[in-house]
Formats: sequence, C-alpha cells, structure tokens
Amino acid sequence: MLYQLQTIKPENFSVNCSLPNENQTNIPIHQLNKSQLYSAPIDPTEWVGLRKSSPLLVYLRNNLLMLAILAFEVTIYRHQEYYRGRNNLTAPVSKTIFHDITRLHLDDGLINCAKYFINYFFYKFGLETCFLMSVNVIGQRMDFYAMIHACWLIAVLYRRRRKAIAEIWPKYCCFLACIITFQYFICIGIPAAPCRDYPWRFKGASFNDNIIKWLYFPDFIVRPNPVFLVYDFMLLLCASLQRQIFEDENKAAVRIMAGDNVEICMNLDAASFSQHNPVPDFIHCRSYLDMSKVIIFSYLFWFVLTIIFITGTTRISIFCMGYLVACFYFLLFGGDLLLKPIKSILRYWDWLIAYNIFVITMKNILSIGACGYIEKLVQNSCWLIQAFSLACTVKGYKMPDDDSSCKLPSGEAGIIWDSICFAFLLLQRRVFMSYYFLHVVADIKASQILASR
Repeated sequence: MLYQLQTIKPENFSVNCSLPNENQTNIPIHQLNKSQLYSAPIDPTEWVGLRKSSPLLVYLRNNLLMLAILAFEVTIYRHQEYYRGRNNLTAPVSKTIFHDITRLHLDDGLINCAKYFINYFFYKFGLETCFLMSVNVIGQRMDFYAMIHACWLIAVLYRRRRKAIAEIWPKYCCFLACIITFQYFICIGIPAAPCRDYPWRFKGASFNDNIIKWLYFPDFIVRPNPVFLVYDFMLLLCASLQRQIFEDENKAAVRIMAGDNVEICMNLDAASFSQHNPVPDFIHCRSYLDMSKVIIFSYLFWFVLTIIFITGTTRISIFCMGYLVACFYFLLFGGDLLLKPIKSILRYWDWLIAYNIFVITMKNILSIGACGYIEKLVQNSCWLIQAFSLACTVKGYKMPDDDSSCKLPSGEAGIIWDSICFAFLLLQRRVFMSYYFLHVVADIKASQILASR
C-alpha cells in the first residue's frame, strides 16, 4: 500500500542495462529486445513483489481472496465448536458428510453405496488417485522435472504392496515439498537489476531456448512457466491426504467406520475360500447393486483389454507394439489366467503396469529430443521421429516449419492414451485384490465343473 503513494517514483531508481557485444552472449541480436534485461528499464522492487498498479483492487485481489477464504474457514470451525459445546455433542470420528454410513452399508443398495463412496472414496482409492496425479504432472510438463517425477513413480510402484508403499510415502511427500520450493525459487530467479545474465546465455554455451525451457532453467527471455507448480501442488495435496490415510488405517475407530484397507492374501484359493468370504455373494443379482458388481468384477477385465488394444492401435510407434502383444496374450490366456492364484495373476498384471510406466517414462525422456533438438532430428534422423512418434506436445516451444520430407507425428505423440490405460490397469488391479473377485473366480470354476459333466 505504501508503495502506491505518488511520492514513490520507480523511474528514479530504475536501471537501464546496456546491450552486450556479440562476443559476450549467444543470444542473437534481434532477440535481445525480448530479454527482460534490455526490453525496458528495470525496477529493482519488482523482484520482491512490489509494483505500481491501477486500480489497486486488481493488485490485491488474490490476497483479499485468500484472506476471505481463511476467515470463512475459521468462522465455520468456530460455529461448529460452539454448536457442539452448547448441545453437549461430540465431534465425529471421521470428517464425513453422511455420519450414519459405515462399511456395513456398502453392500446395502445403490444409494447407501454411493453415500459410502462420497464419504470414503479417497480412503479407498487415494493411492491410485495419487498415481494418476503423478502421471498427469508428467504429461502436462514433459520436461526434466517430469522425468524426476517418473523416477519416483517407478520407485513407489516397485514396492507393490500397500504396506511397503506406506513406509516410503513420507519420503515421497518430503520430496514433493522440497522440489516445489526449489522450483519456486527458480521461477523467481536472480535479480535483473545487476544486469548480469545467466551462464547458459554466455558466448560458447550450447543452450537454445527450447533446451532452457525443457530443463526449466531460470532465464530472462524464456521464463519458467509457474503454472507447472500448480500441477505439482495438486500432487502434493493428494500425497499429503494419502499420508493421513496411511495413518488413519491404523486407528481402530476409523477401521470400524470405513473398513480396512488390508490387501488379501495372494495365495488364496477362490474355490475353497468362497464359503468363508467376508463379503456377500452377488453373482445371482438380487439387486441393482449386485448387477453393477457383476459388470465391474466380471466384465471389467475384458473392457480393460479393449482399452489396451485401443492404446496400441491409435498411434504407430515401437512402444505400441508392446501393448498389442500384451493384449493378444491376455485374450489368448485370459480365461485360464483368472483361475490362477491371485499371486500369479498379479505377477502378469504388474509386468503390464511396469511396461506402461516404462513407456510413459521413455516418452518423457525422449521429449528432450522432440522439444529441444527437433530441428536437428528433422534434418538428420527423420526415421527416429517416425519410429518413436517424437513430437513436442507442450506449448511454448519453437517448432520448425513443416517439411514435406519429414512430417512431425503431432497427432500420435503424447501420453493421453497411456494415462487412460494406466488408470484402467490400476482399477483392474484393485479388482484382482478384492474379496468380491473371489466370488467371480469361484463361479467360473463351478461353471467349468458343471460343463465337464
């Protein structure tokens, strides 16, 4: 507010940087006017967040909005606390919308099932949501930090078991918090007032605008995109909630209300275990909820194979071949595979998930060529572009003009279908790890026995 006074004039302490010589920078002369150093006088106070603004409300609207949200939150919590104290009420164990809905109501009709998932969806599927958010960050960024996210995703998925993932999860949350903070400082960069450019802009440095953008380096011409931090923050938010879920799973009161998230034994035999199954049998469709369960637990597997086939045929590249091989293998042996122990089913399915993550990671790694060195690849290695469907899918990169001798496969690049496939693979894995699936296996075995007679 004080900085908006008329007595403070930024032009009195602004700095004008002189243009460098050709032997001092690798920036072409015609691009120097795009640099923050040379495009206009530099106000040193802008680096700390101060600038003249008219009207002032536009300058302060985000701060006022944040203050209003915090005040609204405090008002709601204080009102609830006062109401409970006046009526001698206790706070609910879990912060849910429908307090009378528990795990016992999950199999009691479609309405109660919907209420249960409104209350505890993230409790049941929060881990898979975090994995999908991580893939979303990779697809939105496709840069150096996306590659780091992909490596962490591989490290977490390598644990396989939920209990093992919970042990490494605090480290993953710490990584997300640190990398967001580090990238925030990168977006701020060094002050422009000293008129000193970054080392990758010095003469002899082999960095172009696309490489600087892919590496997410601070720069006065190609500024780091701060919107990427929003995707990282959403991932951190989901990961923090999931960390709380891992802690709540060990509380008896939460397990009574929401049920447990303990994975079933991988060596169970469905036929012998079906009579001891803790969940009700839904095969004979006594209600609309049972019909929904039959569709999900009996036919989702074949629908996921269709998604895998579409993922492999919508693009033409070497990576798509793996999807087609996996699809045809499961189509050929899928019926017998479902009758094997859960441990054997998950071994094959986890290999398919691993290949899916490998494709996503490799596309991210190859994006340095598709976004940073695409001009050289078009001139010298067009076969590489066509073989791996190399094309930059993130806006803001400088792409070469269309060349009839080497067309960029822009429509076949990206990881959209890989992400969709990953989501359904995770969903089907949860189906395999569910007690409901054991009823399906027992029914298939019973049908085979009756057919053999």
